[in-house]
Formats: sequence, structure tokens, C-alpha cells
Amino acid sequence: MAMGLLDAVGLRHVLPDGRELYADVTLKVGDGAVVALVGDNGAGKTTLLRTLSGELAPAAGSVRVQGGLAVMPQFIGSASQDPDGADRTVADLLLAVSPLPVREAAAELAAAELAMMDCEDEPTQMRYAHALSEWAEVGGYDAEVAWDVVCTAALGVPFDGARFRDLSTLSGGEQKRLALEALLRGQAQVLLLDEPDNYLDVPGKRWLEDQLRSTPKAVLLISHDRALLAEAATAVVTLEAGTAWTHPGPFATWPQARQARWEKVAELHKRWAEEHERLRQLVFTMRQQAAISPDMANRYHAMQTRFAKFEEQGPPPALPRTQTLAPRLAGGRTAMRAVTCEDLELTGLMQPFSTEVFFGDRVAVLGSNGSGKSHFLRLLAGLPHDGALTAVPGVAHTGTVRLGSRVVPGMFAQTHAHPELVGRDLLDILWNGEGRRAGMGRSAASSALDRYGLVDQAEQRFETLSGGQQARLQVLLLELGGATLLLLDEPTDNLDLVSAEALQGALGSFTGTVLAVTHDRWFAESFDRFLVFRSDGVVQATDEPVWDETRVVRTRQV
Repeated sequence: MAMGLLDAVGLRHVLPDGRELYADVTLKVGDGAVVALVGDNGAGKTTLLRTLSGELAPAAGSVRVQGGLAVMPQFIGSASQDPDGADRTVADLLLAVSPLPVREAAAELAAAELAMMDCEDEPTQMRYAHALSEWAEVGGYDAEVAWDVVCTAALGVPFDGARFRDLSTLSGGEQKRLALEALLRGQAQVLLLDEPDNYLDVPGKRWLEDQLRSTPKAVLLISHDRALLAEAATAVVTLEAGTAWTHPGPFATWPQARQARWEKVAELHKRWAEEHERLRQLVFTMRQQAAISPDMANRYHAMQTRFAKFEEQGPPPALPRTQTLAPRLAGGRTAMRAVTCEDLELTGLMQPFSTEVFFGDRVAVLGSNGSGKSHFLRLLAGLPHDGALTAVPGVAHTGTVRLGSRVVPGMFAQTHAHPELVGRDLLDILWNGEGRRAGMGRSAASSALDRYGLVDQAEQRFETLSGGQQARLQVLLLELGGATLLLLDEPTDNLDLVSAEALQGALGSFTGTVLAVTHDRWFAESFDRFLVFRSDGVVQATDEPVWDETRVVRTRQV
């Protein structure tokens, strides 16, 4: 089997409005290497991966792949990535992360089978026979055997039992685990993984770390999980200041390498500016002398040429622009009991439990994928203010759950699925306002977007934003909506380090109550209380974050 190799030289990408996103990006990933691609939200990481995969054509530069390539997109199974995503199945997902020849052969085979249902003449039969032959030629039958192992490992059932299962019935973590199992066991020797750890629970993240450390494949991944990067990355490519540079060491030494790099570049900028000013002054002086003495004319023209060449070569690489995020999550005072649950059971997910969440609490909801954590937040988000409800559409449950007086829930969605925002640019979203969120003028909207580092994307449609930019916008909409109960479903998954720290700081000063589902080990340390949704259906309250159910300490069933 061919070894994996990804070699990119001099890549450049230009946005539709003519702005250059990055230029002169060069990187190389060999077999057995796990290279992390890091950078601020909106720096172009996902765009670069799409270029490396061949989905986007670069404005300049070239990409060479050896050993076959497969890709995990940022939002697998998401309607924002596929308009028909709501009807996709497990088989569709496995095909989506397969190499291009397998995907093309599968599409032709499906089309030929449909044609056979309408007509069985000789040309149609020949087309079907050729499609079967091509499916075998590209390794389709071998892929089906591998998918049987993949589905058993990820879902506990073989491929035949899972292939027609609707993706909407799988949690985000189950979808990610399924895709990762397929990629790591697949034929392609080069893997491009965009946020592969998102939606995975902590045991899943640790499994991924082990797999990345042991795989012989060439892997380029985007992640903001510092624990995963520290455990698995063998090198770091940083996309910033409109270009990229490579740190050949582990992630643990990357911060120091980045600091040293930019100190050196800053010194080069200083020297370049000093030399530029010196040459400019010489040109000015010689021009004055040439006006007085014709003998100085040749020296003046020579100095002009030298100065022009110096400016043509340009300054050193640009220094990165400091990214800022300044949320103003105000909230407001509410009743002392913000959330009350009495014998609450999410049907088929957990045993009945009772608990109270008080005004000002910071509660992290922990547990394995599929245990009901996101359903719990969705249930709270759908409650009417100041009342109890026994049925929320889409969240089957028994028992009672109610919100206290003046408790206004605001939801941050894990999947960023907001059909009401698709097709609208950010200024339009803020201009109109919706529900409790009042509209605002262009100046106020631009100011708000600037605080969230989104002012340059003001006229960009929501679905064209990066995952991190969509997350920033969600936080801004929570701020403008006046929520007093923040329901955050994996809020740090797509946020870069600067943004995650800013969000954590804003939550610390928020007047109100916070419930957050998270698998972010660093983020969870900032919470006061924890609800653990165990895989056996028991809900426990703990005083410390618990990632391993076999080591639960200081807990109490609720």
C-alpha cells in the first residue's frame, strides 16, 4: 500500500469580494505524522482544508497527494453542508467520508439501479453491469466489509442493520465516531480532519488521541482542544497574518516558538522601517543636490532605483492582528429557584430525577454521548416563562420541569443549525431583530459585530461563516436577546483559544444562571456544580467534573 503524503506549495486564496485570505502557504505532511492546523476563527483553516482536498481551486500554488485522500468536514451530517441533510442515512455518511472514486462509483450505481426500476432494456442493463464492475474496481465491496466493522465499533450493530438509519437519530458524537472509525480504517492514506473531536465525549476524545498516536496515515487536523493537540500532534502549522508557518515540534512547545517567531518578525519590521526611512531621506537629499549640481544626477537616479527595488521587495511578513472578543452578557435578576425538576425523565434516556438550579448557579452538564444532555437543554429552552410544561415538541418526557419568575432562557445550539438565519447576512440579522431581540441600526449593529470580531463579515451570509464565527454570532444573539438563563450546548467546540477565554470571562460576570453541556476539560474547571448523565440512565450531582464513570467521587443521586 502506498504511503501517505500531502505536499502543498505556495497556496493562495482570494475571497469573492477580492480580498486575499492567505498567500504563499506551504506545508508537508508525511506518513505517520499528525499535523495540527491552528489559527484564529476566520483565518481560513477550513478554506485551506477544502483547497487541499480539491474542493476549491487555489488562486495560486499546487497540491500533491500520494496514497489517496479522505476528508471529514466540520459539520458532518449537517443541513448547512447538505440541503438534504435531514434525510441522510448512515450509508450516506459513510460514503461522504470515502475517497472520491468510491463516492462517484456509488452515485453511478444508485442512478443505474433507479434506471433499472423504470426500464430493463439492453442499454440500461449494460449500464447497470458497468456500474457494478466500476464499484468493484474502486474497492466498493471492500469498503462495505470495512463499514460492517465500523458500524459495529461505533454503533454496536452491523452495517446491514444500520445503513438505512436516519442520521438525525444519532447524536453529534455518534456521527463523529462513525466517520472517524471509517476514515481511520479506510483505504485513504491521507486524512484531512476538520474539528474531529467536536461532539465527542471525553472517553471519545481519549480514544481519538490513542488512534492518532498509532495511525500510520498522514493526518492534518483542525482542533481547538488543547489536551488533544498536546497528546497527538507531532507538528503545528499556524495560519495567521495572511500566511502560514510550521513549528516542527509538539504542541507543548508551540506557544514559545510562536512568541519567538513574532518577536523576530517585529525586530525585522523595525529594521526594515529604519532602512526605508534612511533610503527615503537619501533620495530626498540627492534630489536637492541634483537640482544644484548636474554631477549628482546619476547618483540621484541610482539611489531612486535602489529605493524602488527595496520597496518592491516589500517588508517582512505581516504581524498577526490581535483578535478580540468582548461579550456583554448582562442578564438580570430572577427568582431564587431558576429551574425546578420533579421526577423528570427524558423518555428512553434517563431514570427520573429531581433537582433545583438556583439563581447565579454555574452548572456543567457532563456525560457520555447519547445520554440525553442536549435533549435536557432543548427541553429547558422550550419552556414558557413562569410556567410548567409536560410536553415540549421534539423532547418526549415525563414528570415536571418549570422555570422561575423572570427566567428567560437563551439557547446556544451545538450543531449551529439555524435555518432562520440561512441566506441572511449579519447586518440583516441584527437589523430586523426577532422574538425578544430588538432590531438595531447599521451603526449599532457594526459596533456590536466589531466587539465580536465579525465586523469584516457584516455583509456575509450566516452559512458562509466559519464554525467559530457562527459560534461568536450565537453568543452575540444571546447577549442581544436578554436571556437570564444561558443554555450552552458545547459552546467552546469551534471557538479559538482567545474566544473561549473571552466567553469564560463573560460568563463569570453574567447576572443570571448558566447551564452548559461540555466535554471541554479546561472549560469545565470554571463551573461550580456538575450534573453527570451516566450511561446507565442515572443522573448524579457532583462537586467535581467527572469524566470516568468508574471513578465518581463526592456524588449524590438526584
